[in-house]
Amino acid sequence: MAPAAADTLKNLFNDTKTNPTDYDLIVTGDLGKLGSEIFIDLMENYGFKLYENYCDCGQLIFSNTQKSFMGGSGCGCSASMINSYILKKLDNGEYKKIILMSTGALLSTTSAQQGESIPGIAHAVIIEKGDKGI
Repeated sequence: MAPAAADTLKNLFNDTKTNPTDYDLIVTGDLGKLGSEIFIDLMENYGFKLYENYCDCGQLIFSNTQKSFMGGSGCGCSASMINSYILKKLDNGEYKKIILMSTGALLSTTSAQQGESIPGIAHAVIIEKGDKGI
């Protein structure tokens, strides 16, 4: 999923003519620790350095001591974090502009049984706080 996330974010930056520093928060969900490291490396290969404003929803939910084995559901982690944590920070003005990028796998029992790879997918939305709220 890290390659799909990197490709999606690279295209978002190119299409909007923005870069990582234009956002208060860039969040993926859920690449986990290993996937996040791969994602950061891929973004650097594309010419975009991610800073402290990047985090992963799965890493925010799960601690290093839990045996989560690379996290949980990208959709579930994204939904949990955006609704319980991130929107509050947008609402109180701590964040003004964020990218939420959920990640997932396009699972198919047929392709898995045939030994094919499982394609990853990522979609991104930009959420901004305006004068009248989110």
